[in-house]
Amino acid sequence: MEKSPSLIKISIKNISKKFLMPSGSSVEALREINLDIFDGEFVCIIGASGCGKTTLLRIIGDFEDASSGSVDISSDSSDRNLLTSTVFQEDSVFPWMNVEDNVGYGLKIKNIQKSEWQETVNYFIDKIGLQSFKKAFPSHLSGGMRQRVSVARAFANNPEILLMDEPFGALDEQTRLVMQDELLRLWSSHKRAVVFVTHNLDEAITLADRVIVLSARPGRVKEIIPIDIPRPRNVVSLRQNKRYGEIYQHLWNLLRDDINLKVVI
Repeated sequence: MEKSPSLIKISIKNISKKFLMPSGSSVEALREINLDIFDGEFVCIIGASGCGKTTLLRIIGDFEDASSGSVDISSDSSDRNLLTSTVFQEDSVFPWMNVEDNVGYGLKIKNIQKSEWQETVNYFIDKIGLQSFKKAFPSHLSGGMRQRVSVARAFANNPEILLMDEPFGALDEQTRLVMQDELLRLWSSHKRAVVFVTHNLDEAITLADRVIVLSARPGRVKEIIPIDIPRPRNVVSLRQNKRYGEIYQHLWNLLRDDINLKVVI
């Protein structure tokens, strides 16, 4: 069943991107991307390395200009900085701030009243299970804990859209599973449109409502796969679901021709 156009949150129309190289030549990263993302929808973008996944995310977030095309966001606000929050793969917490101040940083920028600020910060710190560490500084936290803080800060800002660029890519497998579960719990409680870039097929199937598969450079929409596995999803037991295995194989079949596999003897 198709969703109503009135529910479209992000409309990406004919987005193309070329980068000018120092030699004077250009590299075409994206070509004529057309995509609608719905309000409250969780979308993952996958594709071979260099296909333009992060470039597309940066264009949506207004960190990068497209060479042609447009990104239209349905909102009463015209300020892209208020519409979106972004979580990057790199550790982005402020080392001079404790957990509490990191999570509430965006709220302070918005001049939220102290009582509301404290209530919101406490709520999200509790949601990520770091109440005992609210006064701790990042140097006393593990990598996974710091990334929890980044995710909590993004949600605390109350964005209409959450952009995530391989946020769990640097974590070990066990911590990645915990973070996926934390993210799903937060998203289920605070439905936002999420655009999540990942290389990990398991992660895409676990999290997404739809997976957008980009072709090798220049990135184009190769196929859009609906993840028809009921929610709520358990990040571990999900892998025993027959449909999970079928979707995984289909995604791999779409990607493998774009991936240069070399056998070293």
